[in-house]
Amino acid sequence: MAVTIKTEHEIELMRIAGQYLAEVHEVLADALRPGMTTKDIDRLGEKTIRKLGGVPNFLHYNGYPASVCVSVNEEVVHGIPTDKRFIEEGDLVSLDTGLIYKGYHSDAARSYVVGNCDPEKMKLVEATKESFFRGIAAATDGAHLHDIGAAIEDYIEPFGYGIVQDLVGHGIGRHLHEDPEVPNFRQRSRGIRLRKNMTIAVEPMINLGTWQVDFLDDDWTVVTRDRKPSAHYENTILITDGAPEILTLPGGRKN
Repeated sequence: MAVTIKTEHEIELMRIAGQYLAEVHEVLADALRPGMTTKDIDRLGEKTIRKLGGVPNFLHYNGYPASVCVSVNEEVVHGIPTDKRFIEEGDLVSLDTGLIYKGYHSDAARSYVVGNCDPEKMKLVEATKESFFRGIAAATDGAHLHDIGAAIEDYIEPFGYGIVQDLVGHGIGRHLHEDPEVPNFRQRSRGIRLRKNMTIAVEPMINLGTWQVDFLDDDWTVVTRDRKPSAHYENTILITDGAPEILTLPGGRKN
């Protein structure tokens, strides 16, 4: 699959998909609290996506059984929602979800510390979010793809956190995962040149301890090898001739 440059019509559809997804995340953030199950979050996410006129793009994707990936504490990504897992005070919860609008995808993730904030977890969440913005500052027309990951690593390294290397960001458009892959860490090469009207999902996954991860027997859930907490922050962005447009934040604001 080659890297695609989107038409103005395609970009407009992706803007709508992104704004709908931003609204879904706002609903989930408002609802998240101790005592609810991870399946409660998934049900609310799917209900909200469909109410807005979208289609959940995670549901049944390569067999994934839910609309929202709900990952708790040491779970990095792809946690499977269940009625048996209750959110507890102080949990670090990462919510990754997306939707399709008229054939075009959006994808975004957020991490939260629930209830009474654990300072160590909160610092991790805030650093992960900020690393995204440091990364996309390098994402302009004519810049190099791998400069994004280099900027993320330069910001995260002084914290002593681990940057997950087994999973990366990706292109997005008519397919949830398109070329190119978007690493969140430094590469030997600078990568391809970014071009105006490319759309990519940038998603740093940052661990409190080691960068290494394990894949559980459910074939989906990824956990930190040392079982320390992990945070995840992602947005779908549009490459422009200036600052990138963040399609999955309210108002599609630029960095």
